[in-house]
Parts: sequence; structure tokens; C-alpha cells
Amino acid sequence: MIEGAPTGAPEESPFYPDGWDNLRTMAEESRKSSGKGPPPPTDRDAGIWRGRKLARRFVSPDGFVVLVGKSAEDNDLLSIHLAEPADFWFHLAGDSGSHVVVRNPDRIDRLPRETERFAARLAAGYSKAKNAGRVAVHACRAEDVSKRRGQPPGEVTLERWRALTVEPLRAEDLEKGAGG
Repeated sequence: MIEGAPTGAPEESPFYPDGWDNLRTMAEESRKSSGKGPPPPTDRDAGIWRGRKLARRFVSPDGFVVLVGKSAEDNDLLSIHLAEPADFWFHLAGDSGSHVVVRNPDRIDRLPRETERFAARLAAGYSKAKNAGRVAVHACRAEDVSKRRGQPPGEVTLERWRALTVEPLRAEDLEKGAGG
């Protein structure tokens, strides 16, 4: 036994004058200041993964939340971790661009036409084809999107998809009233 070391419960020890509660509070404060502890919260509808904002947020004409990735790394997190299997996913065909996820909390089988075209147009607008005319955009369920080991950031594999042809759309277009 070490001389002067606490021998009983903290409530009985001069080393822990305020008992267990104070000891727990000190431990929590230490964990917070050291950066350890639980990860920051995730908000799927806001495009936030573990405290990090991954996406621009839009609301479709039918009221669905539409998330548009900001970078290749954010696209990976958005498509693989933040999106749920029943969500809908869009991306420009054949070139780089943002991944677009339409949240589907009610697990509907098919998006309304206006929402589907809105999301596809955003996928085209936040891509290398943003200044093009009509372009092809791949659409599928998030469950059909996967990432193989070794694929570069932003690159994914689609199991099943279909193509839509749309004109690009960006936030500034919506502000000007050209959203249709």
C-alpha cells in the first residue's frame, strides 16, 4: 500500500473532497479539452456528417431535401455514409461533378417528376458540364452506390442506374427565377 494514497471511496477521501460527481465532471472536462469523446452530431437532412457540413442544401418543388456535395471527399461521405439506402442519388454521366442525394424518409418507390428533374439538373449544374446545354445524368438509389477499395476520392461504382437528359441548374439560377 502506498502511504498517503486514498484508501476508501472518494466520498470518504480527502483527495476527492466533492466525491464522485466532481471526479466525473473533471473527467468530462478533460475529455472535451483533449478532443476525445463522442463525435459531433450528424444531421442527415442538413448535409452534416459528424459535425462537418458536406453539402449544399436545397428543397425541391415537391418539398424533398436535396443535398449537393462540395468536394470529392465530401461526395464520398455524402454518398456512402450520410445517404440512406432508400434515398435517391444523381451524378453527371461520364465526367466529374457533385454527388446529389434526395432524402427519402417516407421510402417512396419513385420521386415525383419535378423533384427528379430538379435533382438531376443540380447534378449537372454542379459539375464540369455546368455551362453545357443538355447533358446526361445517372440516377439510382443510394443502395446501388458503392466504393471499391482503391477508388480515388469522389469516384464510386453504380450497380444499377438510368440516365436522364437535363439542362444544368445552379443556386444562382434559382435566385434569378430560372428554376423551371
